[in-house]
Amino acid sequence: MDTLTAAGQSVIRPGAELQKNNARLTSLDALRGFDMLCILGIDRLLRELGKASHLDLLKVLADQMNHVPWAGLHFYDVIFPLFIFIIGVSLVFSLNKIIGRQGRRAAVRRVLRRSAILFLLGIFYMGGLAGGLSNVYLAGVLQRIAEAYVFAALIFCFLRERPWAMLGICVGLLLGYWALLTFIPVPGIGHASYARGSNLAHYIDARFLPGRSVSDPVDFEGSLLNTLGAVANCLLGVFAGLLLQSDKFTQRAKVLWLWGGGAMGLLLGYTWGLQFPIIKLLWTSSYVLVACGYSAILLGCFYLVIDIWKVQRWVQPFVWVGMNPITLYLVANMVSFPGLAKRLVGGAVFFGSYGNVVVALVSLGLELWFVQVLYSRKIFLRL
Repeated sequence: MDTLTAAGQSVIRPGAELQKNNARLTSLDALRGFDMLCILGIDRLLRELGKASHLDLLKVLADQMNHVPWAGLHFYDVIFPLFIFIIGVSLVFSLNKIIGRQGRRAAVRRVLRRSAILFLLGIFYMGGLAGGLSNVYLAGVLQRIAEAYVFAALIFCFLRERPWAMLGICVGLLLGYWALLTFIPVPGIGHASYARGSNLAHYIDARFLPGRSVSDPVDFEGSLLNTLGAVANCLLGVFAGLLLQSDKFTQRAKVLWLWGGGAMGLLLGYTWGLQFPIIKLLWTSSYVLVACGYSAILLGCFYLVIDIWKVQRWVQPFVWVGMNPITLYLVANMVSFPGLAKRLVGGAVFFGSYGNVVVALVSLGLELWFVQVLYSRKIFLRL
């Protein structure tokens, strides 16, 4: 079964047959859908609830749906690395199948094609050629996903039977990136720095990244140098995928390994963060470990509840999204679901201080309706 990944989605048979296929994890689709909805609806809903309500809990949840300005971590800062972590898990299933049936060369071709298409979609998402070639934006979300995917997938294609070698590469990427930012002086500053706008990663982007320049030192999702951290992020997902696909562990043992590995990532990441700050936009090594720690724990929870306990009735909306995440991401860029929702319900005109809450809720409903229609008609984006 060709497992869906953000870097290349495949048409599969939904419904009952999805459950019968032992190679497919409903929990992975659901977690992917949950992750995508957190940036395309749930975030807006919680933020508006926090503004409209006087409940402290809702205000705390709303605050967690905002990025920290620079160093530190909110839940919202985990959303992107969770998605890349899931890509790593998924590529284990999809590429193992392709290699088994068609050989490694076919898998490599698939990886290169999918990553190239995803990178081009990223350029389109960020404005395409509207501003001319000199203003093409190369540091967007989809570009970062394409970069992390292509390198991690190629490493997997050539080293899938040597997991310790992949682990060595992952550790080398994390340590190497730390060394670059920690010991190499930033030109024009004279010393190494992790500061906003004064670090080596930003200097390299400003000097060498082609296309539209970054107007603000933190107004970017990817860069040339922090790709090292993103690839390590994806490789950590690969290790989780190898665990889930292995027949050497029981299902419950896999959950314990995911939770244990996640806890170890949190311990190492937060400890390392005392010296190498946890910074999302730099994709620091400590940030990768912490984010992947939370990702592994979340995956373990979803796997336990959905694939082991078979408590699945609540997950269907997340599966709808998880089967078409890139489609929804692209459509939401071109179609304003909140704008449509406001036209339908009027917002504050009819609901007062809770008007934006209602608009956010209806907007989320429209998104779910859209992906449900695609799912029911077996329409899935294939790259």
